Parts: sequence; structure tokens; C-alpha cells
Amino acid sequence: MPQWSPQTYLQFADERSRPFVDLLARVPGERRTIVDLGCGPGHLTALMRSRWPAAEIVGVDSSPEMIATATAENTDPGARYVEGAIGEWFPDEPVDLIISNAAFQWVPAQLEIVPRLREHLTPGGVLAFQVPNNFRGPSHVLLRELAAADPYARYAEGAALSRGVTAATYLDLLAGPGWTVDAWETTYLHVLAGEDAVFGWMSGTGARPVLQALPDELRPQFVEEYRSVLREAYPRQPYGTVLPFPRVFVVVAQDVV
Repeated sequence: MPQWSPQTYLQFADERSRPFVDLLARVPGERRTIVDLGCGPGHLTALMRSRWPAAEIVGVDSSPEMIATATAENTDPGARYVEGAIGEWFPDEPVDLIISNAAFQWVPAQLEIVPRLREHLTPGGVLAFQVPNNFRGPSHVLLRELAAADPYARYAEGAALSRGVTAATYLDLLAGPGWTVDAWETTYLHVLAGEDAVFGWMSGTGARPVLQALPDELRPQFVEEYRSVLREAYPRQPYGTVLPFPRVFVVVAQDVV
């Protein structure tokens, strides 16, 4: 399990939050009890609060660093944060909304776990989530190729897996009697500022397991090689570096009879 850095993750907070805003816009109705799975540093709580002012919000994340940041910086009396793994933590009672932003891709058995989350919804409840689907993009292809090469392969084996799931796969998985599924895919063109911006983005998320798997004496060499190939794949423009980023969105609503 990699250690996550809230500071590194939040370097591109606006770009990382944009898909969550788009997801919230498609969640129907009033929601009084909400679980945010993979809540990270709690930076999205305010967006949920603005949509549902009276809701009770529980954020869950497997990273103690993320939970510590969320708890320390939270000023919302109606929100709390708990440490727990997505595949193992469930609410004590059914809730109106289970929501997740860019977290299910880290769950190895997500295609078994995600459907079970519906069992923890109240009548008329909603499961809503978005996940990256950029694993065929240069940032991930180059990461996998470099991690599989010597001298890194012996340390980084299995750390740079492709975790993409299509919208159609989620639709087939979750559609059925009693459930309405809205599934779609959007590609964002993030314009990132700064030097080696794509590396900065990746070091906070997709590349982090590889970087932490490498021994201290090899990590600087890997970082420099990865930076170099990313610069070539994503040339910096006068207005910034463009990172195309496909994401899959799913909103599953229980039909009310």
C-alpha cells in the first residue's frame, strides 16, 4: 500500500476536483446521509455541503495521512472522516448516497465490490462515482514500460498496472431490474502550469506506487528518465502543458416503486 501525500495530490486541486463537480450535477434529489469513499484530504466536502446543506457526511479513506489532513482541516460540524479500506468498510446503516471520486481504480476486486455497495443504500438511494480511464495514455504507457525495464523491474513489478474500466463495463455490471444507470465518459484537456507538470501530476497519483517501490538509490535515476520521456510526450506550450484525461462517470439510482 503506497503512502499518499495530501500536499502532492492537491498540487492540481482544481483540475482533480472538476470531475467531481460534474458528477454532483448528475446526482438527483435531496441526500441526507452521504458516504464519500476514497475521500482523500477532504477537499471535496465543501462541494457536497453546498449541494446538500443539511446532510451528514462521512469520508472514508485507507490512507492515514489523508484522514489526518481531512480531520485537521475540517471545519464542517456535519462531516467526519474515518480510516478504512473501500472493500472492507461499510456504513452501519443504509445511506442515501455513496459517492466516490477517482478511487475505485485502486481496488483490485472493484468489479465484485462496487455492485455490493448498492446493498447499503436506502430506498431511492444513489451510488455515484467517477474513475480515470487514461491508462492507455502516454503517461501510463511510458510508466509501465520504464518500470518493466532494468534495473527497475525487479522492484516495480506489479506497481504500474493498467486499471481502466469502460463505461460500458460498468453499465453491464450495474444495470438490472430496480436500478437506473447513467454511464458516460468525458475527456478533459487539463492545461497544467509549471515545469514538468505531467510528472508533478503523476507523482501524486498513478506513478506513486512505482516511485515508492524503488530503492532510494534508484529512484532519482528513474525520476529523471521518466521526466525526460514525459517532456517529449507532452511538450510544453506557451500557455502550459496539455494533459488529455479520459474519465468514466456512473450514477446508479434505485428505482422507487
